[in-house]
Amino acid sequence: MNKHFTVFIPYLSDRQVDVNINELKKTGLCSDIFILFLEYPLKNFDGCKSIIIDSISSSETVRVIESLTKTDYIIFLNEAVELYLFPHALTKFFQTAEETNAGLLYSDYYSTKNETKEQHTTIEYQMGSVRDDFNFGPLIIINKQRLGEAIKECSENYKYAGFYETRLALSRKLPIKRISEFLFSTIENKDTNKLEKQFDYVDPSNEEIQKEMESALTGHLKKINAFLEPNFEEVNFENNFNVVASVVIPVLNRKKTIVDAINSVITQKTDFIFNLIIVDNYSTDGTSEVIDSFAKKDCRIIHIFPERTDLQIGGCWNEAVEHPQCGKFVVQLDSDDLYSNEDTLQRIINKFHEDNCGMVIGSYFLTDFSFKKIPPGIIAHKEWTFENGRNNALRINGLGAPRAFYTPLVREIKFPNVSYGEDYAISLAISRKYKIGRIFEPLYICRRWEGNTDTDISIERENENNFYKDKIRTDEIIARQKMNKIKVKK
Repeated sequence: MNKHFTVFIPYLSDRQVDVNINELKKTGLCSDIFILFLEYPLKNFDGCKSIIIDSISSSETVRVIESLTKTDYIIFLNEAVELYLFPHALTKFFQTAEETNAGLLYSDYYSTKNETKEQHTTIEYQMGSVRDDFNFGPLIIINKQRLGEAIKECSENYKYAGFYETRLALSRKLPIKRISEFLFSTIENKDTNKLEKQFDYVDPSNEEIQKEMESALTGHLKKINAFLEPNFEEVNFENNFNVVASVVIPVLNRKKTIVDAINSVITQKTDFIFNLIIVDNYSTDGTSEVIDSFAKKDCRIIHIFPERTDLQIGGCWNEAVEHPQCGKFVVQLDSDDLYSNEDTLQRIINKFHEDNCGMVIGSYFLTDFSFKKIPPGIIAHKEWTFENGRNNALRINGLGAPRAFYTPLVREIKFPNVSYGEDYAISLAISRKYKIGRIFEPLYICRRWEGNTDTDISIERENENNFYKDKIRTDEIIARQKMNKIKVKK
């Protein structure tokens, strides 16, 4: 039987490695098996070779894997889990690799953690799948020859972003192929979190990791002609608005939180005229009556219902922005949340003029329903820079809150009529031409509770969300490539 695969397994425990070795040897398709250790002492496993690596995702580890591989394909376990292969799983991987000439392959799988078994369907890889936390699952198949070619395009020596840079290089020339079958199952060790994983990009302790990831993406964007130089168009702020700022709250059935949200707006202290546009998406729990009680007392509160009853959050935002009483700037407030200070609105509008921005984004505290701070606390997105922020924005899943926009730009671009990622899509589109201003001190309290739409979502919903944002990135990359071509022609 031909041995098609060289195997690389990260060490966490003897049991985890023994299970993986037994499973892979049973197939008869694996040649050398290497056990990857992050520290001494090395342990010898029968018939395997042990090596020390500096990091499971470093450039050096990628190069070592390529140099030690004598077969056509590599099996790389990027997580320390117990692996149980379905019958003929490796044959399926091999046949698909040969048929498609893929540089990298991955599949759906099952996982068991704390005695709970779940289906992990993965999502298709596309041009916009450039975020560093794309989930391939714990088992990846890599074409050895293509890996060598990709390494030649990787000039940096990263400790954390080596694999990320390499798979971006692979994606530029070859298909990254998902097999939509469940080809294996895993059991996660309770100590798995001790191994390196993709880290939370808002954690200041991971600044070095984030800088490496940003550098790797920047290099990729330059190679595919989607990189944007820090040259921005000027924003000419119009004066034909009766109101300077409108706070916009789309709402559906938030009787429990809408009072706090409204109060945090009407108590704002500013040197300009502002109003509050609440787009009520036909609430049925008494929310509408609560809003009406405020609107009767305060003429700044505009309570509207869309003509349609099938709008998503983005569609509701468009309703507010097109309203004749909408201000020159629109400022976001979710119906669960509230502003943290009475000067929040003033600071946001000042920022537009200070930096000549098409959009401004603040920072927020994360709390529970009772306003008790919960980890990680302040979300400030300090990774942002004027010079490269709009490029790095393609790597991460969100840009922060609260968000504010120059109204004529939103009227031109429009929010997509969805209830997830609508803000991300329009932010990327605005950043393509205009500067985004940042306020890194917290202006906003974001509450997480059982009624939130993003609380405890299923794998299926998470996949749907991630695929949509990857699609947004795909469209944005294509738009930036087109824009760069036009600049070259000029």
